[in-house]
Amino acid sequence: MKTLVIVTHPDIEKSVINKRWIEELKKFPEKYTVHQLYEAYPDGKIDVAKEQTLMEAHDTIVFQFPFYWFSSPPLLKQWLDEVILHGWAYGSNSGYKLAGKRMTLAVTAGIDEEGYSASGKYKYTMKELFRPYELTFDYIKAEYKEPFVYYGIERDSPSDKWIEKSVPMYLDFLNTLSTSSFGQGKLALHNCQDSL
Repeated sequence: MKTLVIVTHPDIEKSVINKRWIEELKKFPEKYTVHQLYEAYPDGKIDVAKEQTLMEAHDTIVFQFPFYWFSSPPLLKQWLDEVILHGWAYGSNSGYKLAGKRMTLAVTAGIDEEGYSASGKYKYTMKELFRPYELTFDYIKAEYKEPFVYYGIERDSPSDKWIEKSVPMYLDFLNTLSTSSFGQGKLALHNCQDSL
């Protein structure tokens, strides 16, 4: 079954990595359904029934976005509030429509990995900062998978080589999601300072 990739980027044309990932995913329509929230809902009016049907049709769901103010772009928060509803996703009479589905994040982060540590600039690890997502997915009985993080987006003039380096890593991550061996272990972390 195909993987649903829900992309939330408010200015995809100015994107460096997210735009490139979308281009690559669209080469494999038999494997990935790419759904861009800002493209689908430029007015912010979300078709809840459509979104719920789309999620029900996929067993693996990835939320792809740039890390904004230690969270997601605002439309994803709105989407979560409006789509993951009581009576559908959770609650005694909901049937837990997303139960057992694999869910994770694919995130681009501005600074290097070291900045997201107890001794780093932002004092907290990505694992700690992602806890609201983990708890949300656990609450609706989905199977939370450790996220993919590509660090260092704020570097000056990222090279084409550095951008392209992220593509096979991201595809490998997505391919691994469907295997039973991929679980609650270490985040799939990728730093721009790795050897090019």
